[in-house]
Amino acid sequence: MDGQKEISGYTYENSDLNDSHRFLLPALVDILNSLNLDPAENRIFEVGCGNGSVAHALSRLGYDITGVDPSEQGIAQANLQYPELKLYKGSAYEDLVAIYGQFPIVISLEVIEHVYSPRKYVKTIFNLLKEGGVTIISTPYHGYIKNLLLAVSNKMDNHFTVLWDHGHIKFWSIQTLAALLQETGFREIMFKRIGRIPPLAKSMIAVARK
Repeated sequence: MDGQKEISGYTYENSDLNDSHRFLLPALVDILNSLNLDPAENRIFEVGCGNGSVAHALSRLGYDITGVDPSEQGIAQANLQYPELKLYKGSAYEDLVAIYGQFPIVISLEVIEHVYSPRKYVKTIFNLLKEGGVTIISTPYHGYIKNLLLAVSNKMDNHFTVLWDHGHIKFWSIQTLAALLQETGFREIMFKRIGRIPPLAKSMIAVARK
């Protein structure tokens, strides 16, 4: 199965930020600020840049963004709306290092839950990072209490829907994502739960160092 072809049809209605960015973007910016980056090392690579909205928001804060996404429609909208940004069609299943080099920061928001081969995806992120570089990965949060409440409230079918074309195919917990990052070679792994109180968080953000 070619994972890139499977997700290339993922669609975007426009080039705007979506509802999840209301809590994702502030948390991302807080994490980036906490890293105290050297102004000369403000380059960020975004794996799964979608319609370019996050890259645009970060570029307005002074970051130098390069990004790829397999969605043909997403990249078309990104290039049309934000032609000054370096956003290209591509995916984590390619040798991105050979094309774009290495970066001090690699981000990937709400992507890993769509990925058929998460080990290859995380290895690509690892390879994209310079030694000592940091990755910031977000994904919907799953934990015992949240899953229990979904079951009790009869919302499991809606949350774990199989009717969303190119939708979520992996459902991560802190434990499983931490295990994948450790297996790949990441260290100093930390998690932040965002959107609602922690046990019912909408998403979680993993921060890890190469």
